[in-house]
Amino acid sequence: MQPEMFSTEGRFFKGNLHTHSNRSDGVLDPSEVCERYQKAGYDFISLTDHLVGRFGYPIVDTRELRNENFTTLIGAEVHSGSMLNGELWHLVAIGLPLDFPPPETPNFSALPGMETANNLAQRCIDAGAFLSIAHPQWSGLVLEDALSLDNFHAVECYNHGSAMQERGGGFTLLDTLLDRGRRCNITATDDAHFKKRDFFGGWVMVKASENSPDALLTSLKAGNYYCSQGPEIHDLKFENDKILVRSSPIERLVICGQATKSQYMECQNSECNEITLVRCKNSPWVRVVLIDQLGKRAWSNPIWLK
Repeated sequence: MQPEMFSTEGRFFKGNLHTHSNRSDGVLDPSEVCERYQKAGYDFISLTDHLVGRFGYPIVDTRELRNENFTTLIGAEVHSGSMLNGELWHLVAIGLPLDFPPPETPNFSALPGMETANNLAQRCIDAGAFLSIAHPQWSGLVLEDALSLDNFHAVECYNHGSAMQERGGGFTLLDTLLDRGRRCNITATDDAHFKKRDFFGGWVMVKASENSPDALLTSLKAGNYYCSQGPEIHDLKFENDKILVRSSPIERLVICGQATKSQYMECQNSECNEITLVRCKNSPWVRVVLIDQLGKRAWSNPIWLK
C-alpha cells in the first residue's frame, strides 16, 4: 500500500499557508511578502490577513503577484465565536472567493451574539476553502473546542511564529482527534508577520499536476502533501508489516499511532529506511515523522490502516 501522494502523477510544490501583510497586522506590503517567499525557493503562498473590521475585513487579491514560477492562493485568517477559554477563534481558510461575506468581528475579542465558529467554518468550506484550526497551543484551544466543529480539513500542528514563543504545537490535539475517529490532516506554517524572524520555518510540500491554485487546492483537500521544517520525503509505502521510507538523510524515523502506540529507529544519516510495525501494528492510524541531524522534522499526514 502506498499513500496517494506518492503514487499519483505530478511533483511536489513548496508553499506557506499562513502569512500576514500590512493589510492586517504584518509589516510588509503583499508584493514584498510574495517576493521574499519566491526568492527563498517557495512555489506558492497564501496571504491570510485577519478578516476583522479593525483592518477593513481584508481578503487580499494577490492574483497580479503570480508569475511563471510562483503562484498564490486567495485566503484569510477568519475569526468568530468564543472558545471555552473565552478567547476568539482563529481559523485559516485557503481558497476563499474574494467576495466571501465576512463575519461581524470588529476586533480580536469574542462578543455575545457572534456567529459561531462552527457556522463560520462551514461557510468557508461551502465556499470552496481548505480549512485548518490555527495555532491550537498558542490559542489555548482544547479538545472540546475542536469537537464543536462539524467540518475542518486540518490542524495546524506546527506554527513557526508561535514556536518562537514556545507555543507552536498541535500534535496532542491532532492525535486525540484521530483517536476519536476524526479524520483530519496536518499543516505546518510560518504565520509570518515579518516583525521578527518568524518566517521560512515550516511549510507544506504539495503533490500536484501543476503549480496552479486549482491544482494545489485540490491536492490540499485530498491530503496529498506532507509538512516539513527541512527533511524531504521522496517515497513512502507499506509492505506487510513494514514501512519503507526514502528521503533526504535523516537520523531518526518515528512512527506515531493510537494512544501510547509509538516506536522509532536510529537511521545514521541514511536515505533509505525500513521499519517493522511492532507497537503500532494494530493501530488504526499512523503518522510518520522524519528527524535530521539538525533536529528538523518532516511529518506525513495521518495514514489510516483500518
